[in-house]
Amino acid sequence: MASSSTPEHQQLAQAVNDGASAINAASTTEELRTVVSALTGKKGAISTIKSSLGKVSDVEMRKELGQLVNEALTSLQAIADSRSQQLRVGEFASVIESDRVDITEVAMSARATQRRGRLHLVTQATERLEDVFIGLGFQIAEGPEVETDFYNFEALNMPPSHPARSMWDTLFVESDEPGSVVLRTHTSPVQIRVMQDWPPPIYAIMPGRVFRKETPDATHMPVFHQIEGLVIDRGITFADLAGTIESFTKAFFGEGFTSRLRPSYFPFTEPSAEFDIRRPDGSWIELGGCGMVHPHVLRAGGLDPAEWSGFAFGFGIDRMAKERHGVNDLRDMYSDDVRFTEQFS
Repeated sequence: MASSSTPEHQQLAQAVNDGASAINAASTTEELRTVVSALTGKKGAISTIKSSLGKVSDVEMRKELGQLVNEALTSLQAIADSRSQQLRVGEFASVIESDRVDITEVAMSARATQRRGRLHLVTQATERLEDVFIGLGFQIAEGPEVETDFYNFEALNMPPSHPARSMWDTLFVESDEPGSVVLRTHTSPVQIRVMQDWPPPIYAIMPGRVFRKETPDATHMPVFHQIEGLVIDRGITFADLAGTIESFTKAFFGEGFTSRLRPSYFPFTEPSAEFDIRRPDGSWIELGGCGMVHPHVLRAGGLDPAEWSGFAFGFGIDRMAKERHGVNDLRDMYSDDVRFTEQFS
């Protein structure tokens, strides 16, 4: 506030300085509210000055002082808002610290050999898959679980009228535009985000949780986990896809396993395939879907299909854990039954 030799100017300047000091001295949000109420209330110094303006005979001076009073109140409110933000951050951090629970794994005794708790089977499978793909030269990417319709469908070559949308039982989130926000039905939206954010060449996997409107049974859950793979580079062919799937199969399951591809359809790949793995006993089991990234999807990711090509694949991590450990019912993996979890280290 500009300085002046008149008593009113000096009183306003002093009121703002004193008010700012009182605000910054407040140590809690409750104390701050009390200070602000006292400063801006009817009995506050600035309000007292404002009520005395009627005694100023000079009209221009009264007008100027009235403007300065409003500026003083605005200035104090800005200082109070800033201090309030500082206090809220500090108080929130204090609450977090007081509610913190130490979940550090500790031994029951100096001579104990067993741990407290075990990694969930899906977590075990996820970490093992990540290790395998990192060993094959892939990086890990993540994306949001609450997605826009664009990333979950449109960018993946499924406009609003596309019949392939019925392949997913979608859960929608309330929004200003109905149907525009969803719980992601697959991890494929992360492909688009990676293509938009990462300069090619791209070799990435995208593990994560997905959601579908399904009734739980022995082989299905409404909340489950997928891992997506994406390769974008110059000169990528279907042979590269087949070779990667085979390398992954042997690295994850062992040399006694092999893979095969069968023609299929997915809107975001062309051509598309299902891939199966063959167990050492000769039996086959379907694992997931794959294919060459559709040119429309490359364009949605900001890439020129004339320059770049690629492939994508995806499968369920829960199912991988189920098969790896011989679990008959997926629901057992989420039952929190100690008799079940104690079977797995």
